[in-house]
Amino acid sequence: MRGSEEGPVSIVIPARNEESNIARAVRSLAVQAGVREIVVVDDRESFANLERFPMASKVFTSFEEGFDRIRPDGSTYLVIVTRGHRDDMRVLKWAVGTEARYIGMIGSRAKCRTIFEHLFADGYSETDLGRVFAPIGLDLGGDRPQEIAIAILAEIIAVRCGRDSTKPVRFRQYRPEKSKAL
Repeated sequence: MRGSEEGPVSIVIPARNEESNIARAVRSLAVQAGVREIVVVDDRESFANLERFPMASKVFTSFEEGFDRIRPDGSTYLVIVTRGHRDDMRVLKWAVGTEARYIGMIGSRAKCRTIFEHLFADGYSETDLGRVFAPIGLDLGGDRPQEIAIAILAEIIAVRCGRDSTKPVRFRQYRPEKSKAL
């Protein structure tokens, strides 16, 4: 996005109770920040529904259906907050194959490292994974859902405004070790 053009499209992928609270907080702040469309994807109807996400324009209760029907482009910002490593990897594999402008994944550094190691082992490249902001959000030090949501939206705004210079530094921590025996 450039300047004051239309706001970005945000796709929020919610998860278990704590992380769905983060997803709901991101959704609320995203609307205030001018996001023009919010799409929610989760494989459980009890989490992905209009009652929990009343401002969502679309809700998908199957990852596969969401992957088939959502076409991220250069104005799409993907927020991955699933309920575990397996779903994070599944969603991230899909996300890096899209043209999304931003891909962010929640998790501890250890969780992110584990997921990246598995994806590198599966043949994903530094180019593929170099697009991913993980752990998601600027490091503001907060740990409540609303604080984490602010950090996520702040990072999305920074990317939208061309201020994503912290990204390569954060990605280095997930690169596989190069063999010294070469």
